[in-house]
Amino acid sequence: MTHVRITIGSTAFKARWEESLAPQTCAAFRRLLPYSQNMIHARWSGEACWIPLGTFDLGAPAENPTSTPAPGEILFYSGGISETEILFPYGATRFSSVAGELKGNHFLTVIENQESLTELGRQILLKGSMPVRFE
Repeated sequence: MTHVRITIGSTAFKARWEESLAPQTCAAFRRLLPYSQNMIHARWSGEACWIPLGTFDLGAPAENPTSTPAPGEILFYSGGISETEILFPYGATRFSSVAGELKGNHFLTVIENQESLTELGRQILLKGSMPVRFE
């Protein structure tokens, strides 16, 4: 499987697994599929939404970590100075928390329906949480 379908509310995206950049993160997350949660707007990271995961342990090490993902470059942060989370950038993003800069594993990239990212991010900002499903 080289792609994953991500549905947020009623909007669907196709994303590419970044196997060469984060092979262990991709393998571990793939084992969770299908995976459903709720997505909210990020508090500290700019134009991004996130899926808070508390103390969840994916079991993957730091791989290709970044704090400046481009729109559609999805990160998995395995915790440490902040809680575990998935970051879904839709615009200018610098991944951070109240404790400072964070770096997450870039493990998925949206490759289809990218033009809907900005509107979806704004909807979550203005209207609140939306369901998200990875399959």
